Amino acid sequence: MSSLRATLSAYQAPVLHRSLFQAGSTFALFFAVLAAMYALRGVSPLITLALSIPAAGLVVRIFIIQHDCGHGAFFQGAAGNLWMGRCCSLITMTPFANWRRQHANHHAVWNDLDRRGSGADIYSTCKTVAEYRALSPAGRLAYRAARHPLIAQLLVPPLVFVLLYRVPFDTPPKWRRERNSVIVTNLALATLFTALVLWLGAGPVALVQLPTIAIAGILGVWLFSVQHRFESVVWLRTSAWTATDAALLGSSYLRLPRVLQWFSGNIGFHHIHHLMPRIPNYRLEECHRACAALVSSTTALSLRQALGAPAFALWDEAKSRMVRFSDVR
Repeated sequence: MSSLRATLSAYQAPVLHRSLFQAGSTFALFFAVLAAMYALRGVSPLITLALSIPAAGLVVRIFIIQHDCGHGAFFQGAAGNLWMGRCCSLITMTPFANWRRQHANHHAVWNDLDRRGSGADIYSTCKTVAEYRALSPAGRLAYRAARHPLIAQLLVPPLVFVLLYRVPFDTPPKWRRERNSVIVTNLALATLFTALVLWLGAGPVALVQLPTIAIAGILGVWLFSVQHRFESVVWLRTSAWTATDAALLGSSYLRLPRVLQWFSGNIGFHHIHHLMPRIPNYRLEECHRACAALVSSTTALSLRQALGAPAFALWDEAKSRMVRFSDVR
């Protein structure tokens, strides 16, 4: 695998003009759509609601820029990544420093059965069949209910971005900088939305902002989920776990239509991202092409397959595969 990592390392360096163009064009498009939504609300609320779909797609793209900044991948310097990440956080409503450190933990332990994250993560981790069977009937019911598609994929994601990210949940008290980032982000958001409400009114702001962040949350969480939990994903015990195997066998290559790939910032090439997190999102596709033969063991998911992936919620150690709740007797 040294040849694979040597190939990947050539793509790590950010390209300044590409980073600036991606950030500038994405933010410009987002604010243009947002302005159109506010301008057209008096003509037709339905048109405003329809525009919340592309607006949400642009929020997802902005989140991918924030994600790159969290990995130190969008700009060469730490200061550039820090301030761009903070700017993005005002659109994504995701405190940058807190999310960055939590996400670093995800990269350290993903698909390691002995080092699974906290119970707050219902999207990239799971219980084994044996652990599920050991639960009480009430525990099994609660576990299944929390992962039902209507709850996990539609109801919870907007609440995560609107409410849960307003508190330093799952953040150790000693992470003072990260906890402070939640407070500072909340103050900035409160100032921003207060100004908008005073200028335009509470109704128009709610009509524009709430559907946009709700849809963005649903799309973003679904992307994260299907990139880590699907039928053929592989979980390993620590003794057998390696970063390379976890990337190639524990994350997917999501083949999206070109327009959706653009909105999602190429994050469908998630196997490449996990192999080398400091590759900027706009270089992931070319990197995938350069080492396609070396990553042939990665699972490629079509959009149709990805839509059904959240149903696979338990790891069957005996069969070495993910299963549905209905498969467990």
